[in-house]
Amino acid sequence: MSLLYILLGIVILLVLIFKKMNPMLALLIVSIITGLLLKMPADKVMASITAGIGNTLGSLIMVLALGAMIGKLAEDYGAAERIVYVLIKWFGIKNIQWAALLTGILVGIPLFYNAGFIVLLPLAFSIASATGLPKLYVGMPMIAALSITHGFLPPHPGPVALASIFHADIGKVLLYGLAISIPVATLAGVFFPRLTISIKHLNLNDHTITIDPGKHLPSATKSFAIALMPVFLIIAGNVGSLVFNGQMAYYCKVLADPTLALLLAVLIILLILQVSLKNAMESCVEGAKNITMILLIIAAGGAFKQILIDSGVGEQVKTLAEDWHASPLLLGWGLAALLRITLGSSTVASLTAAGIVLPLIHNGTPPELMVLAVGAGSLMLSHVNDTGFWMFKEYFGLSVNQTFRTWTAMECIISVSGLIGVMILNAAI
Repeated sequence: MSLLYILLGIVILLVLIFKKMNPMLALLIVSIITGLLLKMPADKVMASITAGIGNTLGSLIMVLALGAMIGKLAEDYGAAERIVYVLIKWFGIKNIQWAALLTGILVGIPLFYNAGFIVLLPLAFSIASATGLPKLYVGMPMIAALSITHGFLPPHPGPVALASIFHADIGKVLLYGLAISIPVATLAGVFFPRLTISIKHLNLNDHTITIDPGKHLPSATKSFAIALMPVFLIIAGNVGSLVFNGQMAYYCKVLADPTLALLLAVLIILLILQVSLKNAMESCVEGAKNITMILLIIAAGGAFKQILIDSGVGEQVKTLAEDWHASPLLLGWGLAALLRITLGSSTVASLTAAGIVLPLIHNGTPPELMVLAVGAGSLMLSHVNDTGFWMFKEYFGLSVNQTFRTWTAMECIISVSGLIGVMILNAAI
């Protein structure tokens, strides 16, 4: 019965949004209604909403704000524009999606999903503006790459935690994950957008991009340093924590924290640009202002997610799964997918599924593939209870229906093709 109440809550949410209610208000209203339908005490409902907002923004707000500042600095002082010209020169406009995909993978490995999202989106939008291509056509390869690295590849928290639970070799998880990630990213990030987003009206063969000689853009080296500075710092922190011992390793771990890395990146970028501090701060403030509503919608999405978690729905799914009989790989994927659809959080879904399926694993199942199977399942069918859904919708300026047809469909392709890749590897090794 609880699952029916959740479905009813989602239906109410969709109706409110289709009636043009602001998503933040709609999410808060439905969070309260769903909590009460699930027989949660009224004070518990409001406490869950408060906790959900706090937990979501606590880990995101500084990353989003600092990332928006970096994006605005790169935009206002020409770094993003210079990178666009360089990428187009290297890959050509016809192959710009491959450049976007490669950039997404390189940035996605060291950066958490939300930080990578904020760092990459201004670059994708700049490419789209310069070439006349749709934002989604350029942006989806980057976002698909970020989702894949988030679900499959260490050092992201989900795969690392799953490797610990299943006693898997991190090196093998990374190796197998990369083997799966490249074809999955190509399918979801390049071929899927080409099938769904028409660019037939654009003549890319005759399309050339030239730099206005009157513009004073930073050099290519400075521009890439500005855009990728958070990535450089986080990589340095992660590598340093492995190479050094004692106090130095401690400092490197601190450097790898996304919030600190982004803050240091802002300061270093100011030194690289060598512009008026007053003007640079105006750009930073403007960048932070631009994401205010996005932050509020993400916070409300976190409230809805917390209601579902605190209501105990996950335990009901666990009970249902106890009678299933299937391959541990299929069971891990299916259980993670069901929890993801129900709860919204891929990390919660993957860790919960791992705890359930762990006793069912037999000796012939490679633990590294269990990590990847559960990781793939945790990306399945992202919808209105996932903050990533709302980030994608708001940044790309889409309707809910368009977000389902692009973001949700892309995540399903990643999840299913990831499972297929796991099964192929299982047959091969």
